[in-house]
Amino acid sequence: MNPIQTTLVGFGFSAVTFHVPFLQALPAFEVTQVVSSRPEQVARYFSEATVVATLAEALQDENTELVIITTPTALHFEMAKQAIEAKKHVLLEKPAVVTIEEALALQTLAKQHGVQVAVYQNRRFDGDFLTLEQLMEMNEIGDWQVIESRFDRYRPVVRERWREQAGSGAGILFDLGSHLLDQALALFGEPDALTGDVYLQRDGAVVDDGFHITLHYGTRRVILRSTSFIQGPTPRFEFHATRGSYVKYGMDPQEGRLAKGHRVDEQLGEDEVDSYGYLQIADQPVERLATLPGSYATFYEQLAEGLRGGRVPVDLRDAEKTMRLIEAVRISSNEGRRLLRKEWDAWKN
Repeated sequence: MNPIQTTLVGFGFSAVTFHVPFLQALPAFEVTQVVSSRPEQVARYFSEATVVATLAEALQDENTELVIITTPTALHFEMAKQAIEAKKHVLLEKPAVVTIEEALALQTLAKQHGVQVAVYQNRRFDGDFLTLEQLMEMNEIGDWQVIESRFDRYRPVVRERWREQAGSGAGILFDLGSHLLDQALALFGEPDALTGDVYLQRDGAVVDDGFHITLHYGTRRVILRSTSFIQGPTPRFEFHATRGSYVKYGMDPQEGRLAKGHRVDEQLGEDEVDSYGYLQIADQPVERLATLPGSYATFYEQLAEGLRGGRVPVDLRDAEKTMRLIEAVRISSNEGRRLLRKEWDAWKN
């Protein structure tokens, strides 16, 4: 089967770290065009690709099948709209777009033009998340009661990057919150209610740099947190159930290794032994549980299968659900109250 002819839009950190390594390694894709103002940098990765200045110019190529958009989130809607209207499949960096209305509009357009739009929620393929998913399926430690998921950083100073400056789609809730909310939705579906606290703490902060979200599933709770002032180790996941607990420290290693130029191989997603999680079943000694290997390559493999006749791994319907929860979290935080699911369900009308 011929490789999927691909145009990559943007060539910053996101593109080079999270997309380029897999586009180079997997024969299912061939990057033929890159929309960038950095032709010399592009040439170091894709010597045969044509570098163009605008998406409009790239879309003139009739052979292009897939457009991957890695630009700032505020630009996603218009760029995706252009690509869809040119009858191209699209892969959008998370959280896809910045409003529910944009997500719905792109769904309608994609259906009209017979193309698929995928969303790069690569954290579904983190090793720790896959391990948690397996623990729940095996039910060895009983029925879950409380799960806490954290994505902490030590970044006490506001940086000159678009995610930390005023503008549509900026802020840590869009950036990291979209990952944690997507993971919760993938595991448990939509909650019955939620309570959100979104805040700005750093000197000079103009967009949110921390959040604390509680998702209510009957008597059960999923707690999602992020802050910019954590220096020491904190649990990435805490999973507490009726017969035991699982606690995992440390981040999935794939991002760090990719940023250092690690090639895509079987070791890319292997966790360090000293980062294995702690599993304790009632009345038994604590044991170290090996982390399942993470695999962002699997996202791209499933994307290729989906574009050749199946369903992409994460689509705009998934993104729409995440956008609804992000909006509900902001309202909950602003109004200081719990929101019920019927409230954000009403936004579908």
